[in-house]
Amino acid sequence: MSNQPVDVQSYLNTHDQLQEAIAGLDEAQLKWKETPEKWSVTEVLTHLADHNIVVSFRIRDILADTKATLPAFNQDLWVSGQFGNQGAASDVLALFKALLVYNSLLFGRLSEADWQKTGINFKGDTVSIAAAVEGFTNHVQRHIGQIGRIKEAYSKI
Repeated sequence: MSNQPVDVQSYLNTHDQLQEAIAGLDEAQLKWKETPEKWSVTEVLTHLADHNIVVSFRIRDILADTKATLPAFNQDLWVSGQFGNQGAASDVLALFKALLVYNSLLFGRLSEADWQKTGINFKGDTVSIAAAVEGFTNHVQRHIGQIGRIKEAYSKI
């Protein structure tokens, strides 16, 4: 993996970072929402699992060279439509980790040229596989910050 143009280990580490971010939280803390329109920790995790599914699809679509516009998804409707807060954080994280591992196996088969293959996202921007993976990793980091803010707000009630 050392010859890959992205830090795949940082990508894989996102699962452990999420586990660490929620360590010690009980079910009530995982499900708590500051306001009805804000996400709970479980809903943040659900969103990240959804995002992982979508990015996984986008990567495969780029590799297939379909020329189709890479799909967008409405994160709020996906989370609410699947009743994300009724799920178990452990189940969500199990899926999240499985996708990370499965994708990392794919990444190990990619050549330097494959990493630079591109697709057009829903905004009309050209996105490489390398950029998609790095963007996903950064996206998880932002949501780890969100989990921290939810925990802080919960501590004040």
